[in-house]
Amino acid sequence: MRSPNGKLVTIFGGSGFIGRHVARALAKRGYRVRAAVRRPDLALFLAPMGVVGQVTAVQANLRYPDSVARAIAGADVVINLVGVLAESGKQTFEAVQATGAETVAKAAAAAGVSAFIQMSAIGADAESESAYARSKAQGEAAALAARPDAIIVRPSIVFGPEDSFFNRFAAMARFSPALPLIGGGETKLQPVFVGDVAEMIARAVDGAAPGGRVYELGGPDIRSFRELMEFTLTTIERRRLLVPVPWALAMMQAQVLELLPGALLTTDQVRLLQQDNIVSAAAVSETRTLEGLGVRPSAIEAVVPSYLWRFRKAGQFEDIKAR
Repeated sequence: MRSPNGKLVTIFGGSGFIGRHVARALAKRGYRVRAAVRRPDLALFLAPMGVVGQVTAVQANLRYPDSVARAIAGADVVINLVGVLAESGKQTFEAVQATGAETVAKAAAAAGVSAFIQMSAIGADAESESAYARSKAQGEAAALAARPDAIIVRPSIVFGPEDSFFNRFAAMARFSPALPLIGGGETKLQPVFVGDVAEMIARAVDGAAPGGRVYELGGPDIRSFRELMEFTLTTIERRRLLVPVPWALAMMQAQVLELLPGALLTTDQVRLLQQDNIVSAAAVSETRTLEGLGVRPSAIEAVVPSYLWRFRKAGQFEDIKAR
């Protein structure tokens, strides 16, 4: 039974991959949800996640502080999930993940909301060679400067039905005879289920996560990039070559690919892959993790096959074909 608590949560990026799952988790708890997005007309699918009027979309753009302030007005909690994986036009890492985060944090502080949650990423580092990682660190710093009690959330690679990791490589395997192993495929990753990330954020909204801390979120297993490619191919039942690509060659290929529409690989992503993307020992010991907040992380084997089946040769009819 739903017991609406009346509290209003504004989610910047509420219609995105992670945002829609956070909106659903909060709606189930009875919160009113306001999704602040650039195109509200493209976020109407959020409305059925709650009762009539519980989940709504409003227009906001991080480049325009007035629109940000309007989206926050009257909110009890503010969550900033806005981020980009690759730069495009005015959507630069600096503009979105550094300056944009600062705009939201300052507006949240001015509005006096009870809690502010900032989405970052494992690997955020002000000294990183990656512009993505540097901008994430700048966003964290801005959030904590405006709100010392801000809750910073750093997930590893996030997977789920709409992800851009497993879906991307599974799609590539449909047409390509080989999949690349950037840097030899030895980079370690700790994929985390989007539903678990949403649950952690919902618990933070509930007040279960102390503020002023950086939480690192990872799944139950650490896998190499090669192992994740092997898992993807096994799941979609396709045999493809796995070709090791040295860092220097990967960088050269990325320089060409990032010039094309919908770049499959960028030089910044190559730099990111040069560092392992896993939960730190410090976060584990200090219980700044999913498990520390009572969330049992889901394994990729339990979730990924449920949405990668469509990349099999016979799609949803594969089981029938096998009889």
